[in-house]
Amino acid sequence: MTAPSYRSPVDEDTDPVELGVTLLAHLEHEQLSLADAVDRLETITTDPNVTREILDTAEVRGIIDREDGIISPQSGSFVRFESQVVSREGEFDCRRCGSSLSTGYFIQFDLGEVGPFGSSCIRKVTGRE
Repeated sequence: MTAPSYRSPVDEDTDPVELGVTLLAHLEHEQLSLADAVDRLETITTDPNVTREILDTAEVRGIIDREDGIISPQSGSFVRFESQVVSREGEFDCRRCGSSLSTGYFIQFDLGEVGPFGSSCIRKVTGRE
């Protein structure tokens, strides 16, 4: 039996704001544009109000600096691919680009999981590409 194909929202029990702040805290970019940050956050929510709340919360907590449309992550954390990224076989749609996948990559945080992503989108979302 294969996993169902989905592009589902974050688990209902997971706070998308907290998960978004966690994702921003783990980006490996020195800087990225606001548009690129929103691209990453759209893997968690497409609601502009929630996205704004994620960015505001991350800034207030010192996770990011925002100036002139540029986001600078401040936490120094990053996604550990060996322990925080898992792959699953099945039929998935990439949360970032929408492509059909037979192998999905998921980022596991204490608060919840983000994914699935394809092999290039997982690197893009985490800032390794």
